Order: sequence, then C-alpha cells, then structure tokens
Amino acid sequence: KVKTQELIVLPDNNAPNSYKSNNNKEIQVLNYAENFRRQFVHLYRDRKPLFLAPPNEFVTEKLVCTTLRPTLLPYKELYDWDGASQFVSDYLTYVPLKCPNELPEVLYSPTEVLKRQEGNCFDFSTLLCSLLLGAGYDAYCVCGYATKEVTLMDQSRSQCPLLKKKDAVQKEAGKAKENKYDVKPPRDLRSKYLIKMDERAVKEREEEELKLKEAELARIAELEKPAPDALNGMRVRCWVLVLAGRREVPENFFIEPTIGNCVEADNYLGIETLWSDNNYWVNMQDCSNGIGEMSYDLGDIARWEFMFPHNDKPILMLPGEEEFDMPMDEEEDDNEEESDMPGSWVNEIVLPLEDLQRRCPQGKKTVLYKQAKSELFAEYLMQDGMVSRLTEFADSALTQPIKAMEWFKHREDKLETRETDLVTNKVTETFGAGRQRALRQHIYYSNQTGSEATRIMEFDYSARTDGLKMREETPAKLTEHYKNRDDFLTKRLVNYTKRVKKFGPAEGNDKPVNQITEFYSRDTSVPADDDIAELTYLLNEEKIFIKHHLQDERIVASNHEYMKPQQSEDKGQVQITTDMVTSFQVERKAKSPKLIHIYTTITNLMEKEERCIEFVRGSEQEVRDILEQRTQEELTTEMSVSIYDTARNDTAKKRREEIERKKRDDEARKEKMELDYVAPFLARIGDPSLMNGELALQLRDDCLEDLKQRLIDMANLIQGRFEKETQQLQFKQNWYQQNQTTMTKEEEEEYVSYCSEAMFKIHILEERLNRHKEIAPQKYVALESKLRSDHRLGEFIN
Repeated sequence: KVKTQELIVLPDNNAPNSYKSNNNKEIQVLNYAENFRRQFVHLYRDRKPLFLAPPNEFVTEKLVCTTLRPTLLPYKELYDWDGASQFVSDYLTYVPLKCPNELPEVLYSPTEVLKRQEGNCFDFSTLLCSLLLGAGYDAYCVCGYATKEVTLMDQSRSQCPLLKKKDAVQKEAGKAKENKYDVKPPRDLRSKYLIKMDERAVKEREEEELKLKEAELARIAELEKPAPDALNGMRVRCWVLVLAGRREVPENFFIEPTIGNCVEADNYLGIETLWSDNNYWVNMQDCSNGIGEMSYDLGDIARWEFMFPHNDKPILMLPGEEEFDMPMDEEEDDNEEESDMPGSWVNEIVLPLEDLQRRCPQGKKTVLYKQAKSELFAEYLMQDGMVSRLTEFADSALTQPIKAMEWFKHREDKLETRETDLVTNKVTETFGAGRQRALRQHIYYSNQTGSEATRIMEFDYSARTDGLKMREETPAKLTEHYKNRDDFLTKRLVNYTKRVKKFGPAEGNDKPVNQITEFYSRDTSVPADDDIAELTYLLNEEKIFIKHHLQDERIVASNHEYMKPQQSEDKGQVQITTDMVTSFQVERKAKSPKLIHIYTTITNLMEKEERCIEFVRGSEQEVRDILEQRTQEELTTEMSVSIYDTARNDTAKKRREEIERKKRDDEARKEKMELDYVAPFLARIGDPSLMNGELALQLRDDCLEDLKQRLIDMANLIQGRFEKETQQLQFKQNWYQQNQTTMTKEEEEEYVSYCSEAMFKIHILEERLNRHKEIAPQKYVALESKLRSDHRLGEFIN
C-alpha cells in the first residue's frame, strides 16, 4: 500500500495575509491566466487541463509562477545544483499523488513543505526550483508524464549513483597516458600469416565472449523487465529543467527532485507545461517519441506558447511574420504592462543549521537500488560518526553482501571512509589531514592478525620529518618509500627469514632480518662513481654490497662488495685486508683503494648498518603502535565538535554560561556596593523611628559637610602631587644648567627622558585637578538631591 497525499488545510493565524488572500495585482493576473486557459481549452480540446492556479494550503488560488520563491540560503552545500537537489531529496519524505493520472488538488508553499518535511513531486520541484533560482540557475518546473518506476520512486532496477561515480573514476584512472619517449617494444619477427591467424583467433574469441555477455544481459533484462502498466504515458509527474547558459552550465539537463540526481530524458514520456518565477510556457511539440529530441528554445513561439508577453527569452519569429508587423494600440500596451508577473506571495525560505545537519526527517534514510542499499545518517547521530553507508550485493534479493563502503565525519581519529570487501576481507581506511603520524590510508585484511599480516600504509610525507610516503608489509618483506629526503633515500626494502620454532617462551616479537636494501636518487653535487644508488646489507652472509649511479654515456655502473671483518679473540681488534673488497670500476684509470680507505669505508658502512637495523625496528614498532591505537579508537570512538558549533560544543557552552554567571554576580555586587551616605549617620541615632525634622536637617548637613570635606581633601591631594612634581622638575632643570658642559651623552639622554616623563605626569595631574574642580559642585548638588528624595529624610526636609 502506498501512502498518498490528501488535501490538508493547516490554518495558521501567524501566517501573513499573502497566504490567505490575493491583492489586486494577483487577482488581475489570475483573471489573465483564466482567459489564457479558456483559449487553450477552446483550441486544444484533446489536451490535458493546464496546471495554472491550484489552491494553496489555505485554499487560496495562487498562480504557480508566484509560488516559486527564489532564495539563496547561507550554506555553501546548497549553492550548487547537486548539493541542493540532494538536500531536497534527503530532507523531504516522498508521498505519491492520490490519483497518479490526475493533477494534484493543492500546491503547498515552499515554506510549508519545509515545515511538513513531506510532499509530492510538485512540492519537491517547487522547493528545489526556488533554491536553484536563488543560486543563479536558469531553472524551471516541468509538468508532464513519466514511467511507473519514476512516479513511485522505485530505484530497485537502477544502478546506485555512487557506484556510477566509482566506475567512472576507475575507468579514468585505468587510462594509460601515452608517452612518445617510451622505449619501443622489440620488432615482432613472426610471419605475417601467423600474426594474422593469431589476430583472427583473438577476434573470434572476443566476439564469442561479447555474444555471451550480450545474451546474459538480455536474459537479465528480460527477468527484470517490469510488468505492463495500464497507465503508461498517463502518469503525471513534475520535475526540474535547468537550461544552459547561467552558472556556466554547458548543456540542458533534467533533475529528478525525489532522488536528487541528474537523470536521462528516457525516464520521462512527455511534457505539457513548464514555468519559472517570470513566465509560463505550454509545449506545442509532439512527444510521441519522448522528450530527448525536443527543442528547449523557449523563445521559439512555434514550439512553446508563453502566457505573459514579457518573455525574457529572445523570440524566434515565424517565417513571414515581419511582413505583417502591425503597431499595437496604446490600450493593448497598457494591458501588457498591467499583466506583468507579481512578486511571490511566499515568505523567504529559512533553514536552520540544525535542520541542514539533520538532513532526513528522522535522521535516517534507506534507499534500495539494483543489487545495492544506500543508508544515510544525520551528523552526530551514530556513535561512530557514520554519515553514510553503501552495501553492494551479489543478488537482486539483497541477501548476499559482497562489499560495504562507509563514510564518517567529525571523528577525533580523522577517519573519513572505510571500504570492506566482504569476500576477500580486504579493508581500506582513509584518514583526513591532521592525524597522528600523518597516516592517510591503511589497507589490511581483517582475517589476518599479528606480524604475519599483509598491510599497506600511506602517509603524508610533507607532514613527517622522515619523509615516509608508503609502507608495505608482508610476512616476508617490508618496503618503505620516501620522498624529499636530504640524504636522497627513496626506498628501503627489508627481507625476513622464517622464524625458527624453539621450545620454550618466545624471546621477542622482532622478525629475523636477512637482507636490507636502500635505494637512493642521484645527487648531482657528487660524482657518479661516489654517489650510491643501491646499498645492500647481507646480514646472514656478513657482506655489504654497493652499487653506484651510472655515469654519462655509460651502460654499466661501478660497484663494490665488502666483507665484514672478524674481531680478534685476544685483543678485540679488527683485521682489515685488501681481500675483503671486490670492486668493479668503470674508469680504467681508477686507482686501487688504500688500506686506510678500506678500513674507514667498512667502519662507516657497519655503523650505517646498525642505524639501518634500528630504523627497521622502529618502523616495526610504529606499525604495532598504530594498530594498537586503531584498536583503541574503534573501541571508544570520540567525536570532535567545532568551536563554532555552540549548540554541541559543551566546552564553549559551559564557558558561555560561566561568563553569564559572572556578569550577573558582578551586577549584583555593584548594586550592593552602591554607597549609602545616610547609613553611617543613621547609626548614630540607633532607632530610625525617632527621626524628626531637626534630626533630619542635622543628618543632611552632616552628609553634605562630609562630602564637601572629602572633595576638598581630594583637591588638596592632587594639588600636592602637582606641586611636588613641579618642584622636582625645576630642581632637575637647575641641575642641568649647572652641569650641562660636563655631561656625557648618556646623561643628556637620561635627562631628556626624565623631563618628558615629568611633563607628562604634570599634564595629567593638571587635567585631573581641573576635572575635579568641574565635577565637585555637580557631586554636591547630586547628593543634596538624593538626600531630598531619600524615603527616610524626604518627608522631614521637604
């Protein structure tokens, strides 16, 4: 059973009058539209009725053009057509028309659709078209006919859009770039007859495979073919058309607002009308072969009949029409001016940030596709931060999952995506920038654990001090790739040997290393014969092999093989001989190395070998630390909240509440600290009930006298400081007059600095004294007025 939309009137006393009634301009335009409808019915009696002025939620007839409310919302996610259409499809719940072959009885305003979070295809299109018009697109609502699958939003026979994008990316990545400098393959010396026969066999095999594939696809298509529809070609549908031109749109395309994607024209069977916020057009073209070959030049009056004469599209005149161009009367001009489109009667569309982040009505949405299931979650709804999940299946019944793709947001561990192959147990995790150790991607197999597992880790080399770009680990090898290192190291390859099983507890987790090879890029500041290209440590054989870079115009490179010396048992000294070195020099004139040079080289190589082994053990430990950290992160997932998200940020919320509390406390403290001049003098009486006129006058005079004395004391204090600073400055000036001939440069600079500071202090004190003299009488008068208005003294003084 399919839920259908009924005519529901929602009275709202807070709604503006434009929702409940029409002004004179709207009434005139409705009459103009009614006249247009009558002429259309008279001329085309076999056509469906026009969808011109349906009632809104308050049963008030409104022109469909004025129901559109172009609005640009302050969110970058809704600025492009794909983001806006995806939001509309996710935010609203689709309700099919009550009668699939009839126009809807009511057209809700975009604001009411957002409030209800549900609607039919006309409500979807009206809201989406309003957002696209506000974002600058040349968008139109289209009323026509579609297939049964489109009208019921049945996507079980269509491929998931996410899978289409993934396939397109893989095809683009699979294209090999041709390079004219590549080495050409060797010439094929086989006979032309054999080559032709091989090509014929390959072609026949490919044709046979293609036939089998086409037969299989035809069989699947026959099985998935929908049942015959009795209402085929009559099911009413509304969608959105975006014309090329604005916002750098290269070509026209359709948007199905219920699914939020750009769709092919094959999904729709015909077009009756389309409209924007400026005009209304009726299709005059034949749609028996679909709408893909139709012309969408709205200025072509032979194919599109517009209702209002102020068509903003350039009009394509009919042949010979210019010969009969007759002037219009002034009365007709006035009628055209009066029939201009009025403004929208809908309030500005407002979308809170919380609703944008929630996306779906209940925070969750599930869509079933062909052998795929897409799940959408609101941000911060899932504990692990998941916002979307796509599951692929091997069968159409969606019972055999083969792959799962998950997207995450706002995680502290910066996890963004996780792709799991449920057949091979391969897991690919992608991380954002800012993660510890600059990890960006981790590929592993969930059924493999420990040191015998196979994994690949990719890092952001620009954020690491060692320039590590990628680390590949298998049970037998460890490969590390580097970039932009100062020592020109580009790759390190470690080969392991199998563990020897021994009886007793394990001695450690380190795998035995057999060979370590380091690869270096060319250092142009060093001669090629001295620049190492490959450095191999043969640990089991106690040898070190060095291969240098190729010299210019050479086909072979110099290399050296060193045998590590054995230490003497009695003294622990190292014995070095010339037999420990096997060399191949490209240059004939190269001299044999001396013994001291051999000793120095072997010693340095042995030290580098020890450091290299330490690096390898450090890499193994880093892998173990990352795995342990990932295990802990999956057990206790922590979410990050932006400091600008005050609704969710507990820290910012607590800080804001603490600031407000301190502000209230300061205001209360200020109220308590206000001086009560009468209180000290009332304390002398003891009992306020004994107050009389004589005591009230005495208290007033005492208060005023006390304030007067305080003002005088303050003036004397400022005056005293002013005179003291003036005397000190005069004393310093007299001292300068007496000693200026014998003063050093430092003493003169010190004197100038002192005078400048003293003059500043004197100026400030002078300003304070003058200010005090101005406000002292005002304070005296203010206190006298306050005493007269005091409820304890006022009745006796006044």
